[in-house]
This record gives sequence, structure tokens and C-alpha cells, in this order.
Amino acid sequence: KNLALHNDFDQMTWLDFDNPDTWPLNWHQHFDYKGQGIGSFKSRKPPLDKLFRHFGILEHKVKSLNEYFQLYAIILDYDSHSDALFLHKLNSSGNAFPFLLADLASESTLTNKRLENYIGNLQGYKMLYGKADESFCLIYNADLGQSFE
Repeated sequence: KNLALHNDFDQMTWLDFDNPDTWPLNWHQHFDYKGQGIGSFKSRKPPLDKLFRHFGILEHKVKSLNEYFQLYAIILDYDSHSDALFLHKLNSSGNAFPFLLADLASESTLTNKRLENYIGNLQGYKMLYGKADESFCLIYNADLGQSFE
């Protein structure tokens, strides 16, 4: 129940939306800290719901910024502990911007059918799929910030 109500951004004083220059580089937030969703999609769904609720909060907060940022989530096939929401920005420290991954495709590479169904029911997002140590999905809003294509 707490996952459905708690807003993690209320506690993050270092993510100052009025001053993007202070943001940590390639900031990201995990929502299944203990990896409880690794063995059970029933346990994975509440952290995923929280991740996408926070995605929506961030979409609202960054709408007024220029286009020099990327807001995206990476969801792994089975490793729920590594699922994360990212906010990446243009910076002067030499970090690659925009963040791009090679060999992404619009056709799913996921083998976790319950996760694939969950992602398929998301509204307003673009999905790109790839495979590293395991299959993953990169999810972003094509109308906001820099693209991945």
C-alpha cells in the first residue's frame, strides 16, 4: 500500500527542479530495492506501478525545461532490482549525451510474458527493446526531451 502512495521526490532535496545544473549526472532511481519481484510478478507489479507513477511526476516537472535532457526507464526481463527510472541531461563533464544504446528494436525481446503484457498496456510511451546480460525494454515519452532514435 505504501508503494502506491509514497512520493519519493518529496524527500529528494538534491533533485532541484528549479536548478537543473545541480542534478547528479545520469540520475536514476530504483524502486524494488530488495529484488522481491525477481521470483514473483505479483511482487514485482507494485514497484513497477510506483516507477511509472514517478515517471509521470517527472514528466510533469520537466515539461518546462529545454530539450537537453532524457527521461526514460529501463526494465529488465527478470532482474526487477535493476529496473530504474533515469533523468539524464546535457552536461559539461564529458558524459555521453544523448545516451544512446546500439541495436535497439521496436519488436520485443522479452521472454517474461507477464512483464511483456504489463509493458504492452502502458499508455503514452515508446518502447525499444534490446539484449545485454538479459533482455530489457527502454521506455520513454517521444514528445519529451531527446529521442533515443
